[in-house]
Amino acid sequence: MIRADGRKYDESRPVEITTGFIKFAEGSALIRCGDTVVLCNASVEDRVPPHVRPGCGWVTAEYSMLPRANRERSRRDVDKLKLSGRSAEIQRLIGRSLRAAVDMRRLGERTITIDCDVLQGDGGTRTASVTGGFVALALACRGLLEQGLVKAMPIRHYVAGISAGIVDNVPMLDLQYSEDSRAMVDLNCVMNEQGGIIELQGTGEGRAFTAREQQELVALCAQGNARLIQLEKNILGEIL
Repeated sequence: MIRADGRKYDESRPVEITTGFIKFAEGSALIRCGDTVVLCNASVEDRVPPHVRPGCGWVTAEYSMLPRANRERSRRDVDKLKLSGRSAEIQRLIGRSLRAAVDMRRLGERTITIDCDVLQGDGGTRTASVTGGFVALALACRGLLEQGLVKAMPIRHYVAGISAGIVDNVPMLDLQYSEDSRAMVDLNCVMNEQGGIIELQGTGEGRAFTAREQQELVALCAQGNARLIQLEKNILGEIL
């Protein structure tokens, strides 16, 4: 099946990651997935939240969309005096996914915050944030290692995320907005370099879906994530 942008059903959008996009961040990556563009910055602080065990570090994330990231202007969360439910859910997903990549004892008593700001949204912003956020996180951890602030690389896994869905009863990889907006089923999948699943979110938006359909979507995501992790390795080198 040929899609609106000419891709095959199992083909992901072109992905480009530019590192060092922001001068002052300890790690920075601008990720482009088709027409979706997300800026991911990693900041390191020498403190941890109260709930973190002594001797361990923490990784967290924040997510936001610029007012004109979408087809119509949206209000900033600060204007509403609270974080939107969607943003809160997405940043928790990003934080959980990136924590799975890090050995917190190797990180030591410091916090790395990944800020993911959507400059342009055309579907798949949360999974693009995970992939770009991982690159920014890995760059920040490499900096700690090069400065002698940690004894060993805190990164223990590569991490990438991609979406898949069912549109007109056809399973497709990496939905853009025109597909995502009419998808019957939407699924987000975060994986490591071993093919292990870190996070899986599947929703029957137009209809329920079967276990077999879920397996088909996860298989598509596995192919897409493998390509993303290879791109991460090309950018970062063999950091593990």
